[in-house]
Order: sequence, then structure tokens, then C-alpha cells
Amino acid sequence: MMALLQRVSQARVDIDGQVVGAIGRGLLVLLCAEREDTDECADRMLAKILKLRIFSDAAGKMNHNVQNMDGAGMSGDLLVVSQFTLAADTVGGNRPGFSAAAAPAEGRRLYEYFVSQARLRHPVVQTGQFGADMQVHLTNDGPVTIPLQIRAGA
Repeated sequence: MMALLQRVSQARVDIDGQVVGAIGRGLLVLLCAEREDTDECADRMLAKILKLRIFSDAAGKMNHNVQNMDGAGMSGDLLVVSQFTLAADTVGGNRPGFSAAAAPAEGRRLYEYFVSQARLRHPVVQTGQFGADMQVHLTNDGPVTIPLQIRAGA
């Protein structure tokens, strides 16, 4: 499972001109399920995202996570967007291949599982819509962008 995290001051997802998910300060999570991924991969990815210390403390050091952004228990928001193109293979030729991405039905299942688990463990979780043509708007804070990958069986 792959994710690209962007620390944001705000983000939203529009579909056909309508806002379907929006957050304030927190993390935009672009999420990609790969062919061998399992529920355990999704659980491990979520645990990593929630504990990753990428929010600054008073001294400007990245010491806080999205569940404790200010050191005083204030949690940030999550916006989780499906993004199969993270699995792009660009080694051969000029057109990316996506054979490493999970099949659509399994990708949807893992995405929905991830979101359901996130909603159990975090107070504010917004989403895009799996498989939709989405426009993602964000203000990257920092900028801070972190790639993550969790391998099945590792």
C-alpha cells in the first residue's frame, strides 16, 4: 500500500463542481492499494499515518502527529483520496503502466476498509469518491510532502 501525505492548512475535493470532502489543518492522504495488499497493510498504513510526527512544535521541529498537532491534544483533519496512479510504472516507454495497482474491486474494498478504520480511530475524516474524476485543491503547509509504502508480509 502506498500513500502520499501532504501537510495542509486546508484541502478539498470537488466532483462536477460540488465539494464532496473538505478539511482545515491536517493531512491530505493520497492512497493507493497495490496487488498484494491486505487489510493488515491498511491497518499498518493507518497506524503509521496517525503517529507520523510531521507537525511542528513551538521550536519549529517536527515533533507532533496529526492526533496531537499542537502538543496539547488538538487533532488535525484527514482527507483520504484514492489515487491508483501512485502505482505508476514509468521505467519502460513514455506511457505509465498501472499493473502494480490493485484491481478496481479490491482497490475499492481496501480503500473503504482504510476509511472505515480511520473513522474509528480519528475524529475528522473526509474523503473523495473512489473511481471518480476529482479535482483536489490544497494549500500545502511547509511544504511538507511525505511518501509512505507498506509492503504485504514485510
